[in-house]
Amino acid sequence: MKVVLFTIGDFHVHSYGLVVALAVLLALGVARYLAAGTPCLPHLTNMIPYVLLGSILGARLWHVCFFQWDYYSKHPSEVLLIWQGGIAIQGALIGGFTAVILYTRKHGLSFWEFADNMAPAIVLGQAIGRIACFLNGDAYGSPTGSGFGIVYPEGTMAYDVYGSQPLWPAEIWEGQWDLIAFAILLILKNKKLPTGMLFLAYNILYSFGRFTLEWLRGDSPRYLFRWTAGQWTAFSVMAVSFCLIVVLGIRVRRKTQMRAVNESPS
Repeated sequence: MKVVLFTIGDFHVHSYGLVVALAVLLALGVARYLAAGTPCLPHLTNMIPYVLLGSILGARLWHVCFFQWDYYSKHPSEVLLIWQGGIAIQGALIGGFTAVILYTRKHGLSFWEFADNMAPAIVLGQAIGRIACFLNGDAYGSPTGSGFGIVYPEGTMAYDVYGSQPLWPAEIWEGQWDLIAFAILLILKNKKLPTGMLFLAYNILYSFGRFTLEWLRGDSPRYLFRWTAGQWTAFSVMAVSFCLIVVLGIRVRRKTQMRAVNESPS
């Protein structure tokens, strides 16, 4: 792991920013490939500025409100200093999806169709993004209490908190889970699912992995039931997604029944 990959004069190239940029580009490429031949394709590039803005704002606000509120409530002037670190991927997703909802409503497009096409690309980007977390020494796990684990070097946030203790590889395992979710979504994309179902499947798959692996995290405050903010968010997303799946299923069943009635001989 290496926070600064290399230096050009006085300019430091940080591993986190470089890998995140790579994750965004690859996710966009996959999204364009999956959206080929659909009404979504012409809008993917136009949507990028809105999604990036929504993601950055959401990621920062989520981190400030749920991860370091005690600090930022006393230092409000530093809330917007995002270059000093501190973003949350779940906030980025919520902010990004909010931007997509607003964009699709403005242009009279289907949010659910867009979301279905983007879901596999998003989770692939998340998998690559966790490499950035590992190189940066953030999103780290708690001490394993044994010889197994990752020992972070000096200069990383994990070392500042735990020193040379072996920590659970939480961010690595989450990246691996995201790759599994990516494969599952690609398989499901070939199935005839109701519009929106693939996106909801993504929400459940990612949130399940996030909720489970949060038990190993060592960088998050804990609230009711000893759950982290990440676990509460993941649980809420899963609950809402399951409810929407039921609603979509009922709608599809009703449409099928109405079609059968209309097509039946009188």
